[in-house]
Amino acid sequence: MATLRPPRSVSSRDSSDGSERLDGAGSWDALEWTKIEPVIRSVSHVNSEFLLEAERVIEEGHGVVLVNRDEAGTLFVTNFRLLFLSDGTRNIVPLGTIPLETIEKFNKMVVKNQSAARQIDRSPSRRLLQIIGKDMRIIVFGFRPRTKQRRVIFDALLRCAKPARIWDLYAFTCGPSKFSKPNSKVRLLNEYFRLLGKGSHCASVSMVEEGSFTLSNDLWRISNTNSNYTVCSSYPFALIVPKSISDEEVIQASTFRARCRIPVVSWCHPGTGAVLGRSAQPLVGLMMNMRSNADEKLVASLCTQLVDGKGSRRKLYIADARPRKHALANGAMGGGSESSSNYFHSEIVFFGIDNIHAMRESFARLRDYLDTHGAASSDGMSSFFRHGGSTWGGGNLSSMSASVSTLGDSGWLIHVQSLLAGSAWIAARIALESASVLVHCSDGWDRTSQLVSLANLMLDPYYRTFAGFQALVEKDWLAFGHPFSDRIGMPSVSGTSFDLTRQSSTGNLSSSPVRQSSGSFTPQTSNTSHAQNNYSPIFLQWVDCVSQLLRVYPFAFEFSSTFLVDFLDCVLSCRFGNFLCNSEKEREKCGIYEACGCLWAYFADLRSLEGSSHAHYNLVYDPLKHNGPIFPPAAALAPTLWPQFHLRWACPSESQAGELEAESRSMAIKFSELQKAKEAAEMKAKEYSVAMETLKAELRNEKRLSSSAVNLAQRASKESAAIKRAILSLGCRVNYTSNGDCTVDVESNPTGSQEKSIQSPPRKESDGTMERDDNSDLSVSVTVVSDDVSSSPLGQVCETLCPLRTRDGSCQWPSAGCAQLGSQFVGLKANFDAFDHLSIYDSYFES
Repeated sequence: MATLRPPRSVSSRDSSDGSERLDGAGSWDALEWTKIEPVIRSVSHVNSEFLLEAERVIEEGHGVVLVNRDEAGTLFVTNFRLLFLSDGTRNIVPLGTIPLETIEKFNKMVVKNQSAARQIDRSPSRRLLQIIGKDMRIIVFGFRPRTKQRRVIFDALLRCAKPARIWDLYAFTCGPSKFSKPNSKVRLLNEYFRLLGKGSHCASVSMVEEGSFTLSNDLWRISNTNSNYTVCSSYPFALIVPKSISDEEVIQASTFRARCRIPVVSWCHPGTGAVLGRSAQPLVGLMMNMRSNADEKLVASLCTQLVDGKGSRRKLYIADARPRKHALANGAMGGGSESSSNYFHSEIVFFGIDNIHAMRESFARLRDYLDTHGAASSDGMSSFFRHGGSTWGGGNLSSMSASVSTLGDSGWLIHVQSLLAGSAWIAARIALESASVLVHCSDGWDRTSQLVSLANLMLDPYYRTFAGFQALVEKDWLAFGHPFSDRIGMPSVSGTSFDLTRQSSTGNLSSSPVRQSSGSFTPQTSNTSHAQNNYSPIFLQWVDCVSQLLRVYPFAFEFSSTFLVDFLDCVLSCRFGNFLCNSEKEREKCGIYEACGCLWAYFADLRSLEGSSHAHYNLVYDPLKHNGPIFPPAAALAPTLWPQFHLRWACPSESQAGELEAESRSMAIKFSELQKAKEAAEMKAKEYSVAMETLKAELRNEKRLSSSAVNLAQRASKESAAIKRAILSLGCRVNYTSNGDCTVDVESNPTGSQEKSIQSPPRKESDGTMERDDNSDLSVSVTVVSDDVSSSPLGQVCETLCPLRTRDGSCQWPSAGCAQLGSQFVGLKANFDAFDHLSIYDSYFES
């Protein structure tokens, strides 16, 4: 890892000069390269804050200027991206930061000032490095003269931008991390089960290994004849074919199709039985007279009987995505197109969509147009100041019309419209006519994948959800062998890589009037032409078509345009392993899913952190509004530039068509927060309500206890009064002390009649023993001390007077007389027979 030198102070004068230069710069001529002072930082600081997992710095350059924005900073080359760090804010500048695999080409340029007549130009040449990206941006970095920084950065890009081996990509260096997913074959089988109406079945790894996935319904079956990729190396391990076709016939039919890509089912209508099939071109030869019985039988099996009770067969449309002349020209190489006379009840339709080379050139022209006429271009000048502002507002009408015609000349929007129109036609034939459609181009993996997946998206609302979109991409793009390595431009399994063109973009440079007046560009190297490789933005074009459908039907998609942009950026950057290699067979050979992270798991993790408020969710998604097929009419198929993707670098302010979406999302987030606060308040109120009910119940219980205590007190009072009356009737007097003790005095007859000697009853002493006082008279004093048996005065009286208590003081209740309720006394009734031990005179009871 490279190390940075310690910080170096910059004088205020230099800083002032630099700021004036940056503010006043309008083109490359205005840059004062000799006055740029590099701001040095340490690599450790960059590592800790800005680098991703397993990302490391390879080389760096200081005092570099991002010409597009006239911003000075430090340029780093890592094993994953080209990273530009602003000296002013110390933040990453998104425009100047691009993944290495997203770079389409780069080249060194030298710009010299045009000197005045008879004047020697002694100013140093401008050392520039142009980066052209696959994501619609063109970046230009300026380096200080008489330094080797540009050479160092350029050489690092040569080593790292396009590695010779696929295992040198960052996706393998980073590893699977936590973003891993189940086996892709399992997910493909689950999608097949859904299409066949067998959604109750769940695929597993053991099912794949044992080959026990050959389920079927009344019309279609899953075949394992390609489980070892022996029939077709670019097809998936499992194929949906007509139930009436045997595996032997499938193998025989494969010899009649280009690259053995036989007609198979991509989607089947659950109600009518109509299917959408895909294949490669038939090998009919130059004279268009070659035939195959197995192929004709296989294609005819796609036309099952209609469910109309008449037994009639449905119609079959064979949609050839190519222009007719191209199909005929392919006959010279053994290919060609079908003849309707050889395929029963069929009709051949040509869509006229151009090949990958036309798409690549169209994309390049669109990128040059945006760079030239954008708000800020790669030469640092706004389009408002070109030709004195004649390009846009304030200029003449012819100039503005010319710039608009340049957009039309790129042909990109026409190609997008052709794809949308063809897909809508296919969807309408299947849904409205109950017809089957077989789609192919030359090899069946570029235009065929575009048309079939778009038609699937229109026919099946499941594919317009997050889970369905993943299943659609994995089925019709990854499993059916779209050559991502070749089309995106990355190393393949064989070790051959996309040929990196390091020459200047002639069309781009000549399109800018400022570039013509500023100086001449000197290409440093010349290499193989860009048109001689297989790079082409086929998948990017398909995602552009999806964005057009999302614009027309905003309620039909669960995901947003932001999701599509992030998804496309991840695909182009090769940060994850999902889109490496050219086929399922190659990905299995490289162990992609075990060695690399998964893009889908990464996105799912991002969404789980914020829930439905995440930017990937479509705020207005309504699954009930479009719960069936969508058929965009011709008037709605006029595409426009995709602002969030096409304009984000050249016209950053205008690309914020997402600003309204962002504002709506912000309001949705606030609404969600208020909704959560409301729910929390409702929960709190419910808790308070439950607490109040509990308190009310406790209060009612307390009232009941209080009422019971009052009743008990009243009863005790009555009992006490009754006992007192009973004791008084015996001629006793009860005295209560403050500490709870009571004294009962039994007195003599107050009439003064003749007294007789009586025997005092035993007296209970404080120690609990009983003793008899033989010398006592009729006045007996009994003192009761409270014990553990009873603490109430009523209980003490009961213990004192009860004549039936045993010597150990235990109570004889309910055998005691006090247990019997009398009419006059409550709780106690004297039993005079218990006083037999007393000796009294009979005259005591005389009147």
